[in-house]
Amino acid sequence: MFSKSRRTVLAAVACSILLSACSTLPPKGIEPVAQFDIQRYLGQWYEIARLDHSFERGLTDVKATYSLAPNGSIQVINEGYNTQRQQWKKAVGRGLFNGDPTIGSLKVSFFGPFYGGYHIMALDKDYQWVLVAGDSRDYLWMLARDKTLSGEIKDALIAKAQEEGFQTDKLIWVDQTRTDAP
Repeated sequence: MFSKSRRTVLAAVACSILLSACSTLPPKGIEPVAQFDIQRYLGQWYEIARLDHSFERGLTDVKATYSLAPNGSIQVINEGYNTQRQQWKKAVGRGLFNGDPTIGSLKVSFFGPFYGGYHIMALDKDYQWVLVAGDSRDYLWMLARDKTLSGEIKDALIAKAQEEGFQTDKLIWVDQTRTDAP
């Protein structure tokens, strides 16, 4: 049996290993945008397309709203309609910059101390559309201020994502037609 102090050290080492495995860095080779302005980014964004993942599976009419919290973090509210349960789903999280706040690289948490990466790899000069990567090439979101994007912009963002090694043939194009959004 280990002594109490040895168990404490072993627990600390295990936690360090676990937390280091939860990187919030961008995928290798992806550079987040520079000259990022969080004030211009705040507000509502509609999800145009995403790569599939369990926490949004089956959701339509997905939107994200970003605001500054009193403690300086960024409050993130994600909402979407669960078509199977026929009800709205809402998740509230918080975002923190990974470093320099003029670089579009954040970490976001919806589950306590566990963070995921949020790395802006393309951003419209007028902050009307954005392409966001997660911690790996398994996570990708195309967002816009409006519920639709022109075909020209979609094509350009798909080309950028392909260039960066994302499987764009697996994108889910999000239906944004409900009129009963909260």
